[in-house]
Amino acid sequence: MSAPGKELYETEDALRERGLHLICGVDEAGRGPLAGPVAAAAVVLPPGLVIPGLNDSKKLSEKKREALYEVITREAVGWSVGLASAAEIDDINILQATFLAMRRAVDGLGLIPEYLLVDGNQDPGIGLPTATIVGGDAK
Repeated sequence: MSAPGKELYETEDALRERGLHLICGVDEAGRGPLAGPVAAAAVVLPPGLVIPGLNDSKKLSEKKREALYEVITREAVGWSVGLASAAEIDDINILQATFLAMRRAVDGLGLIPEYLLVDGNQDPGIGLPTATIVGGDAK
């Protein structure tokens, strides 16, 4: 692959050429720990916005993550974080709890996305047009 993010930007560009504007990226965090919640974030960025250094959060220093957080929350059309508790994980399993956190994140945006780009290989069943992108958080 060439430049970091190229595949994801190409996917977004193709969707925008189809007339879609509110394209939402969705990703989870916290599936590794044995206890605690799973979190998911949903973000809609304005067309053409390129954020230098944006990458999979596991590949970034804490300082870089904090700096990117400031840029994303300032520039985003909408953003939200959804959680599923440890009890919910126990009740419905980690995969379904991850999907629940993703739905909560999308529901919290304050807008209805026209299309979701979800990091991973499974559609979380949010009820909106969705593409899954394996390794999408690093593309």
